[in-house]
Amino acid sequence: MADILVADDEPSVAEFVRRALELRGHRVVVADDGLKAMDALSRDRFDLLLSDIVMPGLDGIALALKVAKDFPAMRIMLMSGYAQERQRAHNLDVLAHRVLSKPFTLQEIMTAVDEALAASA
Repeated sequence: MADILVADDEPSVAEFVRRALELRGHRVVVADDGLKAMDALSRDRFDLLLSDIVMPGLDGIALALKVAKDFPAMRIMLMSGYAQERQRAHNLDVLAHRVLSKPFTLQEIMTAVDEALAASA
């Protein structure tokens, strides 16, 4: 079981991911933007950040850069439905374990998270 922070401003996506990961036995905290995700990080410890790239306040790339600096052991995965943003994130391969394209299936998100967590073990 892992502690996972999900940052996504789309409620339906955040809820889908939360439910999928909780079914897998993980503890999940959801933040609907990057600033709220930073607030959650200041209060709790997480094994994985799963963040949308395009969000208000603090986008997923800025959030990933901050997390990589402040919490170097935490795994980072990014999600995006926008090809241009996915390309921008691919330049951050050193920071992000993977960039997941939206929409994704239940199996795709579970497999991606399992791989990210296994890579950190």
